[in-house]
Parts: sequence; C-alpha cells; structure tokens
Amino acid sequence: MQSKFNSLASRVIDSNDSREEDELDDDDALFAELEAEIENYDNAAVRDQGLEQLRLEMQRAKYMQENAHGRYMEITNEKEAVRISASESRCVIHFYHSNFKRCEIMDKHLARLAPKYYATRFIRVFVENVPWLVEKLGIKVLPCLMCFIDGVSKDRLIGFEELGNIDVFETAVLELRLANSGVLQKSQSPLESGITYNVSSSHTRNLRAGSGRTDQDDDEFDL
Repeated sequence: MQSKFNSLASRVIDSNDSREEDELDDDDALFAELEAEIENYDNAAVRDQGLEQLRLEMQRAKYMQENAHGRYMEITNEKEAVRISASESRCVIHFYHSNFKRCEIMDKHLARLAPKYYATRFIRVFVENVPWLVEKLGIKVLPCLMCFIDGVSKDRLIGFEELGNIDVFETAVLELRLANSGVLQKSQSPLESGITYNVSSSHTRNLRAGSGRTDQDDDEFDL
C-alpha cells in the first residue's frame, strides 16, 4: 500500500494543466482503490488511521503543488521573495545576474535538486530586481545562495570556492554543502523522489580543500 501512497502523492505534485485527462482519471482510480483497500480493514482503529493518513498526504501534496514545491522558479517581485523566505520552513534563494556564467551553472544544479527535496522551496532572484534584499543581506559576490530555515537566514554559499572552485562539479557536491547547512531535509515522505547523486572522491577532495582558481572566477557586482 505504501507504494500506492507514493505514486498518488507524487503525481498530485504535477501541474494538472500539463496532464492529459486519462492521467487524471488514473489518479481518481488510484485514490478510490486506496480508499477501498483501507476501508476493508477489519481493525477499525487501523482503518481510521489509514484514511486519515491518506487525507493528510493528499492535503500536503496539494499544498506543495499550489506553492511551487518541487520546482525551481524565478521570483521577480521583491516583496514576494521576502514573503517566501519568511514563510517557508526551508528555503534556498539564488541571487543571480544574467551576465555571470557561474550563475547559469548554479541554476542547472538547483533545478536538479528542487524535485528531490520537496520540503525545501528553491527560487532565484535577479539582483537588480531585489536591491533592498541585496543591501540587507550584504550580497557582494555572485552567485550567492542564501539558506533560510523557519524564516531565519542560517547560512550562505558565496561563489564556487566551497564547491572546489571549478566550473564543472557534480550536483552532489552542492547537495552535500546545502545538507550541511540544514536547509535540505531527507525524509521518507511519499513526496520525496528517489533521485540520488554520488560524490566522486576527486570532488570530495575539492569540497574539503578547494583548488586553484579558474578563468571563471566568482563575480563582484554593483547595483
């Protein structure tokens, strides 16, 4: 039954606008099957617990779908960016500039991590759109990742220095660094995908010790 919970909850995350009618019918059928299976339990306490779990998982999946969890997206309104950082239990904000190559590289890795960690909200903001936030947080070098937990800034990752200071690195290197900050939470929730990344020994050494700078150094900027 747990695999059915996993299937249903993960499919609810997908935007209904991009799915075929047959797929939505399949979800309804799966939900009905789960409900019927639970109601067939002889033990009333187990039956009630199962129905409550199904209700809560569906409710949580709907909430995350509506609040863009599992997706890496851009926020253009500064007030909205502030609201997200303050209201989400876990949030990673990428401060970027379109002229900086390393910001593009960071985007690719964050886009891979977002669907893996549904409990964390991943967004990016263009620095020229959020001057108050940039000044408030003292952001001078890009790319810059700010990690928020329960509305409080807990950590920041500036440039690529802690990622080996190279442009080509594995997503797992960034994943490990963010996990160490506490902003990524591993869970057995049905909403967590089964994506995994492995860190090679060479990248682990780079993460710990760093390496020589490359042609693509981190960029300072002025608003």
